[in-house]
Amino acid sequence: MLTMTLKPSALHPEAALHSFIVEAGDPFVFEIRQGQVVRIVDLEGNQAVDTIFYNAHDYADRYSAQDTIREQGNIYLTTDTKLLSTNGNVLLTVIADTCGRHDTLGGACAAESNMVRYDLTKRSMHACRNSFLKGLQLWNHGMDKRDITSNINFFMNVPVTPEGKLTFEDGVSDAGKYVELRAEMDVLMVISNCPQLNNPCNGYNPTPVQILIWDTNV
Repeated sequence: MLTMTLKPSALHPEAALHSFIVEAGDPFVFEIRQGQVVRIVDLEGNQAVDTIFYNAHDYADRYSAQDTIREQGNIYLTTDTKLLSTNGNVLLTVIADTCGRHDTLGGACAAESNMVRYDLTKRSMHACRNSFLKGLQLWNHGMDKRDITSNINFFMNVPVTPEGKLTFEDGVSDAGKYVELRAEMDVLMVISNCPQLNNPCNGYNPTPVQILIWDTNV
C-alpha cells in the first residue's frame, strides 16, 4: 500500500509544554510520557529525521520495523500507524501527518555504508550512527552501540523498485510539514537529524528541525 493519509493537527505550538530546535547532524534524546504528544517539524523542507523509540522502562523493548510493517500491511508510516515494539507493545500512534510518507526500511547512514555506497573517501563524513552513539553517551543510562537498532526515517522518501531494491529519492516533504505521535506508554525518543550529503534525502542541504511536546491526552 502506498496511500498517503494526510491529517492536520488541532494542537497549537504556543500551547506546547516543550519546544526544541535540533540542528542538522545533531542528536536529540528525550523521554515522552504516556499520553503526551510529540510533533517533529521539517522546518525548511526535505530533511530526513532518523529516529529510534524505546520502552522507557525496558530499553531492550524497542521499535520493531518488522512487526510494525506486518501489522499495518504498509511499508510506509502515516496517520493512524501504530509503532510496535519487539515485545509487541504499541509504543506510539501517528495521530497527525501533513507529509504523508515516512520510511521504515532505509536504516541509518554510517561511515561504513557511506564508503560502500559512495566512495572510500567518505569515511570521515559525519553520519546518523555517529549521532545516535553521541546521543546515547550524553543520555548516560548504560546504552551503547548494541542498542542502535532499526530506525524510522521521518520525511524520507525511499521507494521500493519492482525488483525489490531500495532507492533514495528526493523527499516529498516541504517547509513546515510535520508528523505528530501520541505516546501509548512511556517512551524514550532518540533522534539523529540526518547530516547525509551523498544522496537527495536531505536535498543535499541538511537543515534544522523542531520538536514540540504537549502534555495532553488527545
